[in-house]
Amino acid sequence: MASFSTLSDLDIDKQVAALSRQLNDLKKVLARRGDAYYEDGREAASDYYSQLYDRLHEALPAIRRRRRAIERTARDHPATAAAVGLVVVGLLAGLLISRR
Repeated sequence: MASFSTLSDLDIDKQVAALSRQLNDLKKVLARRGDAYYEDGREAASDYYSQLYDRLHEALPAIRRRRRAIERTARDHPATAAAVGLVVVGLLAGLLISRR
């Protein structure tokens, strides 16, 4: 690279203009790549959501049956249901406290 004493203002202006054009070109390339990555990510998320929806839709009747069985058991054994609820709340509280 030339020393500072031999560079004229015109040379510096030309170099700055060239660097500006290169920077603009890089910005355009990055914007196109970013758009492509965003679109790919959006499509992947849509596919995952669709698959999850299909699986949940298929499992919904079984989930409802299990829910009814759990409700019946909770009605038949309220003390046990309360104890299990307290244990779950305690575990969640323990997890939250240990993460801090």
